[in-house]
Amino acid sequence: MSRRATGDSEIDNIWQALVSLVWETRGQWRRRVTEVTGLPFSRVRLLRRLVEAPVTLKQLAEMAGYDAPATTVAVNDLEDRGLVARHPHPDNRRAKLVSLTPAGRELIALVHRTVRDDAPPAFQHLTPTDLVHLRRILGKITRDDA
Repeated sequence: MSRRATGDSEIDNIWQALVSLVWETRGQWRRRVTEVTGLPFSRVRLLRRLVEAPVTLKQLAEMAGYDAPATTVAVNDLEDRGLVARHPHPDNRRAKLVSLTPAGRELIALVHRTVRDDAPPAFQHLTPTDLVHLRRILGKITRDDA
């Protein structure tokens, strides 16, 4: 029997605690990102997904967890603001690639420079040993997911 089959409730309880911690502590950061950029957070979310490389609208929708029509509306808005551009896909003439413009890159850089993303206050109670263990565990989880 797999470990997952025998420990579902404990694994799921820990996962829910992690999700809750992130969910409950991100509101202030999201509001600050919106204040600094003047954009709805959902738009900034899309911009952040374009930092590494241009993607198709379909890929962007999948990355963000949005449906295609909502992604198209958001990209239209970002394009109107001069933050993204559409280009022909080199291998698929029916697809367009969406990429950040220099203004879009500057906006993301502004967020990184001005909006702190500190750990929740509860992390201050962790000992150096706790932090070493947490880093090791998170490293194992992220390696397992890759």
